[in-house]
Amino acid sequence: MTGAAQSMPAPRASRASSAGGAIRRYLPPILVFVAVLIIWELGTSGPGRRVLPPPSAIIDAAVESQQTLIKATLATFGEAIGGLFIGTVLGVGLAFAAARWIIARDIMLPFAVAASAIPIIAIAPILNNWFGVLNPLSKAAMASLLVFFPMVINVTRGLVEVHPSSLELMRSYAASPGTVLRKVRIPNALPFFFTALKVGTTLAFIGAVVGEYFGGTSEVLGQFVLTSMSSGAFDRAWAAILVGASTAIVAYVLVSLIERVAIPWQSVQSEP
Repeated sequence: MTGAAQSMPAPRASRASSAGGAIRRYLPPILVFVAVLIIWELGTSGPGRRVLPPPSAIIDAAVESQQTLIKATLATFGEAIGGLFIGTVLGVGLAFAAARWIIARDIMLPFAVAASAIPIIAIAPILNNWFGVLNPLSKAAMASLLVFFPMVINVTRGLVEVHPSSLELMRSYAASPGTVLRKVRIPNALPFFFTALKVGTTLAFIGAVVGEYFGGTSEVLGQFVLTSMSSGAFDRAWAAILVGASTAIVAYVLVSLIERVAIPWQSVQSEP
């Protein structure tokens, strides 16, 4: 009984230590964020129309245009997620081919690098004319181009850069290439895949909005920002920009949560 009583405070101490670590980790960025908002508000308040309006004016504009912003955000979100899916599927497929055959790696990876080097501003009008200005697929294609390259590079690296001792162990068991792929290469590539997916999530939104700048329906974020800027309604434009950025951040957080569930061992190793 004495030993059991003495061991009771341990979980409390562990929870207190965990809470203290969370405070030390998240409190500084929260304080910096609040300080930036205060400085921003005080520095931009006053009469007159400003290119960078105060946060209070942006929030008011977002509330006034909430119905239009919701429709535009949903439309842009669909284009971005479609591009993320297309770029991920194509990138993972090419990465598996590059990891399996050296000749495929030598032939296809230079094309992937070339695709990533194309300026998105130059390719957006071409895609709009190719698929149709009002077709969401043109914006999804733009998003997929930005997702494709980091997905190919990261997944290929994860499949190829396996520790030699792991491969030697599988060879000692006379494992087939398929077994090595399932048991060693794919688990090793999962952290690389989720890293590329998190990067691609934000890039997909950038690609979708850039594609919308060059044409599309009026109920998308890119056109909403463009028309608001043209009419001088900078508070409405910034409201749309912040809503789009917030949506991309939410998508990033969702991918991070999925990563924690799919590869919990990686999350434990990355914790400070």
